[in-house]
Amino acid sequence: MSQDQQSPLQAGLFGEESLISQPTDEARISQIRDLIRLYDFQYYVQDAPTVSDNEYDGLFRELQALEAKHPNLVTPDSPTQRVGGSPVRAFSSITHRVAMLSLNNAFGDDELNAFDKRVREGLGLNQVEYAVEPKFDGLAITLTYENGIFTQGATRGDGYTGEDVTHNLKTIRSIPQRLNFHKPPKLLEVRGEVLMFKADFDVLNQQQESRGDKVFANPRNAAAGSLRQLDPNITATRPLSFFAYGLGANDGVPELNTHSACMDYLESLRLPVSNLRAVVEGAEGLLGFYEKVGAQRACLPFDIDGVVYKVNSLAQQAELGFVSRAPRWAIAHKFPAEEALTIVDGIDVQVGRTGAITPVARLKPVFVGGVTVTNATLHNEDEMRRKDVRIGDTVSIRRAGDVIPEVVGVVLEKRPSNALLFTMPTECPVCGSHIKKQEDEAVARCTGGIFCAAQRKQAMIHFASRKAMDIEGFGDKLVEQLVDSNLANNLADIYRLDFRVLANLDRMAEKSAQNIIDALEESKKTTLARFIYALGIRNVGEATAKDLARYFGNVEAIQDANIEQLQQVPDVGPIVAESIVNFFSEAHNREIINSLISPIELGGAGIHWDAVAAKSNATGVFTGKTFVLTGTLPTLGREDAKALIENVGGKVSGSVSKKTDFVVAGADAGSKLTKAQELGVGVIDETDLLKMLSDKE
Repeated sequence: MSQDQQSPLQAGLFGEESLISQPTDEARISQIRDLIRLYDFQYYVQDAPTVSDNEYDGLFRELQALEAKHPNLVTPDSPTQRVGGSPVRAFSSITHRVAMLSLNNAFGDDELNAFDKRVREGLGLNQVEYAVEPKFDGLAITLTYENGIFTQGATRGDGYTGEDVTHNLKTIRSIPQRLNFHKPPKLLEVRGEVLMFKADFDVLNQQQESRGDKVFANPRNAAAGSLRQLDPNITATRPLSFFAYGLGANDGVPELNTHSACMDYLESLRLPVSNLRAVVEGAEGLLGFYEKVGAQRACLPFDIDGVVYKVNSLAQQAELGFVSRAPRWAIAHKFPAEEALTIVDGIDVQVGRTGAITPVARLKPVFVGGVTVTNATLHNEDEMRRKDVRIGDTVSIRRAGDVIPEVVGVVLEKRPSNALLFTMPTECPVCGSHIKKQEDEAVARCTGGIFCAAQRKQAMIHFASRKAMDIEGFGDKLVEQLVDSNLANNLADIYRLDFRVLANLDRMAEKSAQNIIDALEESKKTTLARFIYALGIRNVGEATAKDLARYFGNVEAIQDANIEQLQQVPDVGPIVAESIVNFFSEAHNREIINSLISPIELGGAGIHWDAVAAKSNATGVFTGKTFVLTGTLPTLGREDAKALIENVGGKVSGSVSKKTDFVVAGADAGSKLTKAQELGVGVIDETDLLKMLSDKE
C-alpha cells in the first residue's frame, strides 16, 4: 500500500480530517497503534500484507519514540509491549473459570458411528447437526480478555489449573492485544491452540543447528518448548502461531446459539480461526469431512492429528452434558498413528534421477500412517550424522499422508553396544562414477550424468527437450519404454534405433515410428550451445551453455578446461565451474559425447553444428546488459528477440531484479512490468529495442 493511499478501514478509524491535520502526539500514538494492529492482522492472520517491512518498521520506531517521549501514555496493549519482558523463575498457577476438559477419541468408523448414535439417542433425534474442524497438533491454551484488553493467558494443565504464560503469549503476533470491537464484552475467554507452522519449524531448526543448539523433533515439541520458556525474550524469537477453536467463560457476549456462530464471532474480532471448519449433518457428514481433511493433511501448512466433531447447537450441548472429564457432545476422530518405533536393520544409498545420493534406512517392518513401512529416508549424510542414526538403533518413524517415511530420531537409551556407524560411499553404487558434494549443497551426487543408469531416463528426457536437441515426439512415455526394454542404455543409443524397433513399441504405429526417425535425423544438425545444454551438466542452464559455446568455440576446449579457465567465462563462478569439471572428469561421459559427435562412417551418431569462433576477448554492444522480455511483441517472437539480444552480447533473464537493465514490454505485459516499475528498471518496447540495435551498428 503506497503512502498516499488509505484503506476504507483506515479512513473509518481516523476520519478524513486526519489526512490533512497534524494530530497531537497522543492522537498520533493511537493512530499508529491501530495501523500496526491492522497490519499485524493482515500479515499474521490473513497472510495478505499490504505494506512493506520498511514501512511497518518505520511506524513501529515512530511509536517507540513517541512512547519514550510520553511514558504516561504507554498501555499494556500497545504493540511495543508485545515483545520481551523480564524472565520469571517459575510459572504461577491459574485456575480456569470454566474447566478445559479433554475430548474422548474415536479411531475408526465404528467408534464414530457409536458416538453419533449416543448423541441422537441422548437428544431423541434422527439426525444431528455438527460443527467440524481440524484437530491442531499443538498446545491448548486459554486467552482472557477484559473489556477488550488481553490480560491473561494460561495452558490447559490438568484441565482445572494451568500455568500462567501471559508474557509469552503476548509475543505471538497473531494473538491480538486488543479486540477489534467498539463495545467489547466485559469478559471473554478464548480457547485455542498454539502451534508452529511446518515452514517456520524448518527455519527454526536450521537456525538451531547453525548455532550448535539442539534441534526440535517436531513442530509440536518446538511450540510447547517455546511457549514454556521462562524468558519471554526467547519465546519472542520463536515463530509461534495461534488458532481459536471455542469460547470459555464470558460476560457481555451477544447471544450465540451455535458453535459455528461462536467461531464466526471470534473471527469478527480478528482472532485467527480455521478456514477448514464446516457444519455437516449426521454420521455420513462427519465421515465425509474426515476423509476430505485427511486427503489434505499432508499439504496443510501445519500439523493436525485428526478432526473434532461438536454438536453445533449450544442448547443441545447443555442437554447432553459431560461424562467424567469429557463432554458427551464432542469427540476427536484421530488419524492413524504417524509415528512408530522400529529397528534399523541396515543402511544403504539410493541414486535419484538427478544423481542425488540418498542414504536410506532399511527397517524391521512397522505399521505407521496406515501402511507397513520397511524403508525410511535419511535425506543426506549431514542429516544422518546430525540424528546419529546407526545400524541396530531403535528409531522413531514418521509418515504424513503419502509422503516418504523418514527417521524422526533415535531412542538412545535402546542403542545396542554393537550399533554400527554407516560410511557413505565415494563411488556411485550404480555406475561406479565418483560421488561429489559441493560446498553449497547438503546433497552428494553421482557425477556419472549421462552414463549412470539411475539417471538414464531423466538424461534422455532432458536431452530430447525443446531447448536442447529438440527431438519432436521423444517424450516421457517413449523414454520409459526404451529404457525399461533395454533398447537404449545411453544417449548415443537413441540414434541407433531403427524403424522396426520403434514400430513394435506400445502406442507406436508406423507413421509415428517414421516421425521419430525423421526427428532424430533432423536433430543431428544443431548448435554447440544446444548440445552443451542437452548434456544436462549440473548448474549449466541454457544461458551458461551459450556463454560456454561463445567463449570456447568447441566441445574439446570445454572438456579440457580447468576451474580457473572456466571462471573466465562471463557469469561462471566456482560452483558452476566445479560442476563442469566433475562432469567431464568421468571417462564414461566423454565416451558417450564422443559417440554422439563422431561421424556416422566412424560409428558415431553424427551430431554436428556450424563452427563457432571462440570469443574469449570479444564484446558486443549489449555486453554486460541484462534484459527481461514480457508480454507479446508486435513483430518479434520471444525467441527471435532473445536471439537478437544475445547475438550482440546481451543476456536475457526470466525474472526482474535490481540487476536488470531493461524490460522489453509488449501487449498484455504482467507482473514483470509491474515489478520493473517498482524497482525503477528501464522499460522499453520493441521499437526502442530495434532502435538501440540499429544505433549501435
